[in-house]
Amino acid sequence: MKDIFYKFISLFSVIRLYNIFIIIIAQYFTSIFIISIDTSISSILFDFQLFLLILSSSIAIASGYIINNFYDYEKDLINKPIKSKIDKVIRKRTKLSLYITLNFLCIYTSSLVSWRAVLFFSIYIFVIWLYSHKLKRTLFIGNVVSSLLSVIPFFIILIYYKNFELIIFLYAIFLFLIVYMREIIKDLENIKGDFTLDYRTIPVVYGEKSSKYLLSIVSLFTVAIIYILLSGFDTGMMFYYYYFSIAVLLFFIIILWKYDSKKYYNFLHNLLKFLIVLGVLSIVLIDFDLFLEKFYILFNYLILP
Repeated sequence: MKDIFYKFISLFSVIRLYNIFIIIIAQYFTSIFIISIDTSISSILFDFQLFLLILSSSIAIASGYIINNFYDYEKDLINKPIKSKIDKVIRKRTKLSLYITLNFLCIYTSSLVSWRAVLFFSIYIFVIWLYSHKLKRTLFIGNVVSSLLSVIPFFIILIYYKNFELIIFLYAIFLFLIVYMREIIKDLENIKGDFTLDYRTIPVVYGEKSSKYLLSIVSLFTVAIIYILLSGFDTGMMFYYYYFSIAVLLFFIIILWKYDSKKYYNFLHNLLKFLIVLGVLSIVLIDFDLFLEKFYILFNYLILP
């Protein structure tokens, strides 16, 4: 029983279930409050094809975490020794078997939707493998591809609902930039292991100072995207989140330039992660009255006789 518990904890760590849970919430919130606002919550929640697409996304992401963990094992021994001890409870052969099984399962679940979904997820799975195996060691490309892979699951929702409004792409750019900053901060945080194993990251090749300049530029560009969203579109009560994001990004730049230690890079990494999670939860603020109305209707549908 104790071994099973340790294996469960190890599996939880490897596939990062908490991240996948957040992505599932984000996909449903995006469907309800951004992409398909005229559709009832119950219609979206009980849309079986949408469920299969989100399930396929979750399975593909889980398999991606596994193969990424597999290739990053030596680097994690240097950068994350405690996490590595937890992760190694599950043997490499077991991880590979689980990775292959999840990929087949992803293709099967997407095949229940359409051949286009199979093609989409087949390419997605391949790019995740290519990133983990090769691209993550490549200068500039690694960070960009990793950030795109984080945003791509939302595009399957766009394609499903055939909604390609400009505001949705601006939301996606905002998310991409925050994730991209987080990737560079991770490289600063893990510079020791990256340098030892010859990962050609921006901090390794150009140094910490150049990385900080790049992060500052991307932060200011993100603020510019926020300004466009606030001035050109109706964001509802979500403007509170965007103003808070500006304050966080300015604070981020101050801390970034003031400190150089791994402890503070980890703090900034978690700060950006918090901003992403808060952004997911804040989607309901785009039309909070609509959220209350839809929630009340769904509550009556599920609870009341």
